[in-house]
Amino acid sequence: MCGRLSQYRGIHDFVAVLSIPDALLNHVGDAPLNRYNAAPTTSLAVLHQHEQRLYADNLRWGWRPHWAKDRAAPINARVEKVAHGAFFRAIWRHRLIVPVDNWFEWVDAGEKTRQPWLIRRADRAAIFCAAIGQFPTADAAARDDDGFVIITADSMGGMLDIHDRRPVVFDAQRAHEWLDPATPVERAEQMLLFEGEDSEVFTWHKVDKAVGNSRNQGARLIDEVA
Repeated sequence: MCGRLSQYRGIHDFVAVLSIPDALLNHVGDAPLNRYNAAPTTSLAVLHQHEQRLYADNLRWGWRPHWAKDRAAPINARVEKVAHGAFFRAIWRHRLIVPVDNWFEWVDAGEKTRQPWLIRRADRAAIFCAAIGQFPTADAAARDDDGFVIITADSMGGMLDIHDRRPVVFDAQRAHEWLDPATPVERAEQMLLFEGEDSEVFTWHKVDKAVGNSRNQGARLIDEVA
């Protein structure tokens, strides 16, 4: 996963799919998010649960532990290592969902050019990316080093032609379970390894190379090009 995605629908549109009955504590606002070309280190809308309350917060994409200040903050974590490696140990139990409309990948197109592709669900439904992070809750105030990483797995099927890694994506039922603090960490790891959405759920198409500049925004960036 190269590190670029879109969040353009409103947070309530994402939350409605999850069917979580308790009231949402919404810190991102009610308007459409309109982030068509979100890059690492920017703040994105995320969902997390504390006790029985669902929170929507803006959180920086990227995180590193306090003892790793000599390296850039990763934006992704490999599913094969995230549950047992030392790097993400402090946040492994702090689960969240990054709801997105699509993500982008780049493919070599010859003559030193790269073609961007958009990947989304074939049914255009919300995409719930599994993630972990450090974030404020009712018991913990916001900190300067708050942030999150998206968990990635090997690509399968035709998606391999676009990129060899992709985010672990859950359907609404499993996203609900992933968010629930009562879900044991052993179960969470099994979900990551074996219960993410299959490649057949997704579709992809070429988009304009303007998406390569993160300062470019707008709906035209997700339109298919020949």
